[in-house]
This record gives sequence, C-alpha cells and structure tokens, in this order.
Amino acid sequence: MLALALGGCGAEKRPAGPDQPQSAPNGPGDRRIAGVEANKYQVGQGGRYFSWNGCGACHGSEAHGVLALGDDNWRGGGAFDQVYRSIANHPGRTPSYGETIPAQQLWQITAYVRSLKDLPSVNRHRQDVDQAGEPQGSNWSGPVL
Repeated sequence: MLALALGGCGAEKRPAGPDQPQSAPNGPGDRRIAGVEANKYQVGQGGRYFSWNGCGACHGSEAHGVLALGDDNWRGGGAFDQVYRSIANHPGRTPSYGETIPAQQLWQITAYVRSLKDLPSVNRHRQDVDQAGEPQGSNWSGPVL
C-alpha cells in the first residue's frame, strides 16, 4: 500500500531532460504529442503558462472570452500541430510567442487549450485560484536571481 502511495499517479509524471520537446511538432503524427497530452502535469503546466503569458486577456481566464477556446472551433485547424502553430505564430503579436516562449512551454500550452473542451468551465479557472496565494512582487521573500 505504501509503495502505491509513494509511486503516485503515472499520469502526472514530471519528466525532465532531453526527451522533452525542444522543437515544434513535425505534423499531426508526431509521436511526442500523445505523451504530452496524456500527462496531467504537462497539461496543468500549460494552464499555468496560459495565465502567466496573459492569454486570459483575450481568451478569458476560463477560456471563454471573446476568442473562446473551450469548443472545437479552431480558426487554423484543431490538430495539435495546427494549434501549436497558431499559438507560436499568434497573429497581431510582435514578437511572436514562438520567439519568446520556449518550445516545451508552447507544447504544454497547446495541450492545455486542446484539453479545455473536455473540462467543465468551473475547472478552467483553477490556474488563477492556484496562484492567488503565491508570493508576487513586493510579497516575494525568495532569492532574486
């Protein structure tokens, strides 16, 4: 029983290292896609980066703003590689997100927004709630790097 508790949930595995995506998907059949989308930690991180990068300003913190993301209606196509490209080459933004956000984080954001259609709206704002108690600005007491 203890081994099961210590083992945790495999769907939240936090892999690190060279096997993490460091480049854009190479098409809808990219083998890395399934691993990222099935990993709840990766999807959760995508939600965090969605908030941190200000995506909620247009899409709403619950992803149903002016440019809703909680449905399956994608302007540039709904396949993972198409959504990734839409985010990385976001129209009207200079420099593009692809130039300012690392590829691994773009993968995570893509997995998050593609998961929204399966999430009840009440669960979409979790990222904002999770960060409400985190130290910010003048409340930060950690090291300054």
